[in-house]
Amino acid sequence: FVTNPKIFAEGIEKGIANSILIKLNQIGTLTETLKAIDMAYQAGYTAVVSHRSGETEDSTIADLAVATSATQIKTGSLCRSDRIAKYNQLLRIEDQLGASAKYAGKSAFDLLGIL
Repeated sequence: FVTNPKIFAEGIEKGIANSILIKLNQIGTLTETLKAIDMAYQAGYTAVVSHRSGETEDSTIADLAVATSATQIKTGSLCRSDRIAKYNQLLRIEDQLGASAKYAGKSAFDLLGIL
């Protein structure tokens, strides 16, 4: 589906998945991205926030993942500065949230009913 609400709606209707891959810069606007994430949650799907290949050090997807309670973030291994920037932002967010920060752990998969 990759953040395309029209195709995603068709997939939900046919029941062909349980998650959507969210690529912030693929759909067009932040509003459309947030609508796609909300659509996923309303349908009982999870959202995986992802960057695109050829990514920069912009860490906005880390903020988006936390702000929308996405179950996962897909940004690759800790091997390049563009990826490390996103993990560093997640650590900063955790530090700012303090005790209210929550790591989902295995419960991230409860919605999917696979564990």
